[in-house]
Amino acid sequence: MVVMRTENYSIKKPSIEKLFDNLAERGKTIYAPKNNGERVLFQKIKNFGEMAGDYLVTANSAKEVVFPRYEKVFSYKKTEDGILIDDPADIPFPEVVLWGSRPCDAAAFIPLTNIFEQDYTDNLYSNRRKNLLVLSFSCDTCDEFCFCTSVNGGPGNTAGSDILFTKLSTGDFLAEIITEKGKKVVEENPSLFEASPTEEKEGNLAKVETRFNQDEIQAKLHELFEDPLWAEKSRACLGCGSCVFVCPVCSCFDIQDEAHGSHGTRLRCWDSCGFSLFTLHASGHNPRPDQGARWRQRILHKFRYMPDKSKVAGCVGCGRCSRSCPAGINILDTVTAL
Repeated sequence: MVVMRTENYSIKKPSIEKLFDNLAERGKTIYAPKNNGERVLFQKIKNFGEMAGDYLVTANSAKEVVFPRYEKVFSYKKTEDGILIDDPADIPFPEVVLWGSRPCDAAAFIPLTNIFEQDYTDNLYSNRRKNLLVLSFSCDTCDEFCFCTSVNGGPGNTAGSDILFTKLSTGDFLAEIITEKGKKVVEENPSLFEASPTEEKEGNLAKVETRFNQDEIQAKLHELFEDPLWAEKSRACLGCGSCVFVCPVCSCFDIQDEAHGSHGTRLRCWDSCGFSLFTLHASGHNPRPDQGARWRQRILHKFRYMPDKSKVAGCVGCGRCSRSCPAGINILDTVTAL
């Protein structure tokens, strides 16, 4: 993602819908929030009218568009001339638009990209990310689970987005053009974008209370590895993995090989450090033998290990993990207790 100096425009509500139609007509695959009758989910849609009109955040995260639940890493076939490898990363990836993401969703692509590209470039992830256009909308409301401001984010944060739209009191939208991808959208749709509005966006954003200081937590965690708080806060945990699968940053995966005689496939699928089998050795030894140790790993990874290595937390404060937990565990309770 090439970041440039932000350019501001105004865009009217009917032009927002026209922009969606123009992107769809150009053959873009569009994922947007859609209400399936029970939950609002990021799903593939073709028409603007399919989109959910009122939502805080989707139940699932946006990471699925670049890091699917399961995918083929490669397939192979043994022949008389040797072994033929079919690498899906060699096939052109479609151009995808993530429409209606929140600032926390967009910000999650930064730590996620660090994971998949910092030490080694994962071509499957990298190719999808390069072909992804992120069009986000600021938050004008929040709930008790939101804490983006505690992890250096905010309801109007531009990080990770190509364009960020903010609804103003007039009903028009401020369009902040953040990257070259976003600038290309304006160039392809010049009649939809008007002169920058005079109204500031801050007065139209949700007020998200800051619950803790990220730097203080990172420093504090160096001292708390053996603290009894881990066992206390994890006592209700079922080890179901719900928090991990809805998290926009969690990226643990497992590798499975499916062999069928002379041919086979290697698959990658989501996994979780909260699962009892995640660190189980072939010997039977498990270095994280209980849920307390596994909960500690989750918190340390997000708030100490990732910031130590890449200077960005592994959490964007979206609150999905706490909303989805069947046992009612709230990550904020642990972090604020620490």
